[in-house]
Amino acid sequence: MISQNTTLESYLNNGIERLVKNAIRASWKNPRQSLFFLRFAGIVKKAAKIRQTFADSGEHIPSFLIASIAKNCNLHCAGCYARANQSCDDLPANEELPASEWERIFTESEALGIQFILLAGGEPLLRPDVIETASHHRRILFPIFTNGTMIDEKVRVLFLKNRHLIPMLSLEGDALATDFRRGKGTYATVMKVMDDLNRDGLVYGVSITVTRQNLQQVTGDDYLTMLATKGCRVVIFIEYVPVGNDAVELAPGDAERAWMETRLAQAREAYSSLILIAFPGDEKNSGGCLAAGRGFFHINADGRAEPCPFSPYSDTNMKDVSVRQALQSPLFRNIRDGHLLLQEHVGGCTLFAQEERVRAMLKEESK
Repeated sequence: MISQNTTLESYLNNGIERLVKNAIRASWKNPRQSLFFLRFAGIVKKAAKIRQTFADSGEHIPSFLIASIAKNCNLHCAGCYARANQSCDDLPANEELPASEWERIFTESEALGIQFILLAGGEPLLRPDVIETASHHRRILFPIFTNGTMIDEKVRVLFLKNRHLIPMLSLEGDALATDFRRGKGTYATVMKVMDDLNRDGLVYGVSITVTRQNLQQVTGDDYLTMLATKGCRVVIFIEYVPVGNDAVELAPGDAERAWMETRLAQAREAYSSLILIAFPGDEKNSGGCLAAGRGFFHINADGRAEPCPFSPYSDTNMKDVSVRQALQSPLFRNIRDGHLLLQEHVGGCTLFAQEERVRAMLKEESK
């Protein structure tokens, strides 16, 4: 088990280097994209040195940040975790963090050596002001987790001009599964967007919510071949987090995770053009969950710093603190020091199963 920050840092750095090398390999037929990733490989090394400087003085800086920049969404997906925990709704967005604050957060993150900021929502493309802000920070890679229905020609031109903005389209599997959860016609819309992105020579990926029901389909040869043929270059498999107790049986367990680990190892050998990532599939290799600043943390649309999107609890708002200060929030420190990140779990987040303990920590802080 990994217990030292230096060992964890090595694990993360090696993973990032492999990711960039795989991205270069996956885009070799696209000279402009390959050139971008070759240049970004140099940025990766410089950022790692910055983080190592902090580590030498006993301060761990993660490589990743997850930023949910929008509360609203144009879809109403069945079983949506974000709507269930009220981090996504249809109310006026006047409480969302303004683009000027995200500009500060991106600037501070870059100075700390944070290299990847995942933009999510709600639907992040409903915040074009923040996407435009992200486009100015070319030393950070911004995967944009979108339902894909808002990617038109104007958005594609933005992606063409800013190769560090990487669209990640959400799917649930085939047309039946995707439309059942996301609405009739969604699958066809996303398939057309994939064709448009591929024609434009853009690197893009897909994110797939993995359940016990769709596990074999979405990791099967037919499905992966379809994605590769359409020009997809990154596939992120995200374990399903149940909205309520009645859906717990859909969450992958130890047997499913073990099967998926073996299957992805085979698929990585067979599909050299695809980067295949399981989240949080690497927890055992990294010595536990990477939330609460070990490997990443989450900022919601209101600006609250949270351990993880699936653990929406906070004692700190980014309106009041810097990124560096947020990483040392009492809640984050208590979660790390209390060994909550090392617990076994069911579903896509260790802390999801530790909800009562996280709540208790917040209650104790307020005394």
